[in-house]
Amino acid sequence: MDEQKIYNEILSPSTTWKFWTQRRYILAILVFFGYLNIYSLRVNLSIGIVVMTQDRYVLLPNGTEQNIGPEFTWNNEIQGYLLSSFFYGYLMTQILGGFLSKRFGGKLIFGGGVAGAAFFTLLSPLFATINVYLLLAARIFMGIFEGVTYSSLFSMWAKWIPPSERSRFTSQANSGSYTGAVFAMMFYAYLADASGWRSVFYFSGGLALVWYMLWVLLIQESPETDKWISNFELQYIQQALKESKPTKSVSVPWKHVLTSKAVWALQVAVFCETWGFYTLLTLLPKYFKDVFNFDISKSGILSALPYIFIAIMMQVTGQLADRVVQKKLLSITWARKTFMAIGFLSQTCFMLGAAFWGEASGTVFCLVFAVGMGSFAIAIISVNALDIAPVNASILFGIVNTYGTIPEL
Repeated sequence: MDEQKIYNEILSPSTTWKFWTQRRYILAILVFFGYLNIYSLRVNLSIGIVVMTQDRYVLLPNGTEQNIGPEFTWNNEIQGYLLSSFFYGYLMTQILGGFLSKRFGGKLIFGGGVAGAAFFTLLSPLFATINVYLLLAARIFMGIFEGVTYSSLFSMWAKWIPPSERSRFTSQANSGSYTGAVFAMMFYAYLADASGWRSVFYFSGGLALVWYMLWVLLIQESPETDKWISNFELQYIQQALKESKPTKSVSVPWKHVLTSKAVWALQVAVFCETWGFYTLLTLLPKYFKDVFNFDISKSGILSALPYIFIAIMMQVTGQLADRVVQKKLLSITWARKTFMAIGFLSQTCFMLGAAFWGEASGTVFCLVFAVGMGSFAIAIISVNALDIAPVNASILFGIVNTYGTIPEL
């Protein structure tokens, strides 16, 4: 069948709005919710530990309240170990996820990573009541399982998504991470207060396992093995990927990877973006409280605003990056460079504005846009490994994300 005819059919008005009829859209939607669960599982302890270690009060028969102390008397040092332990496990398996997905497939490794983290989340309340070090071990194992997820998914992107659509699909799917962070910050605090800290772990772990069942039932490793894909979509994907179709027999060219300027540029970009993201994610509530004397509830809401904005912006920038390439306004290389420059330069300007504005509303405005405009850079970071080495993209992203995980420690 003629390639242009296939392209026109797959993008016709009768099919584009019926996204559920196109299997690569279903993949992107499930990945979005997979990322949402990953971040939900990652930050649940940050919410739960507040309730676990705060004073409890009981109402006596005479109507007075008595402080019976916290359920767990962990000092700040132990709490710090618990909160950081996840990332030590997470750092260990970034590259491993790339290798495993190349050998066993991204569907198994990505889904298994989320399910494994959910399993240890469900065990966390039991471990916490037995011994704090069991909870510490559970968090490390959660990090180990989640560490394989991001890199493993690149083997599926390489099989499913045409190059001219990759910025859009990967950035929209990645916005699930920011949605998950906002969801956890805003909902789990309420859930812990209403139903106790254990409910945070049971809900987040159970939700992730429900997602895993849907992932197993609805997603296939490649278009060729998907029994529900239409002939038009299958031929469209095959035509678009005929020059970069992954092959398991291709070995990793380590010398070229480690000496490539493009790889090192991507490593630096991932490190810088991750450092900025986690610095703000961690310190914004304290910043608003210390500098502007906002109470905790108001600080939490304001801290969530930048991540709501970036989740929305990720839907736009990925579309825009692909449209620029499809319209041949810029080549793929120059589109990637331009969007990366817009992202980092605009973040710099807005961060400087936040530092010198000195007034609450102006500072909030600058910080919201500093985080949101980072979507231009993240849209490229999310896809650049596929541009550089589509066959070994999962391993390449595992390498650069290992380096990018260091700021999280």
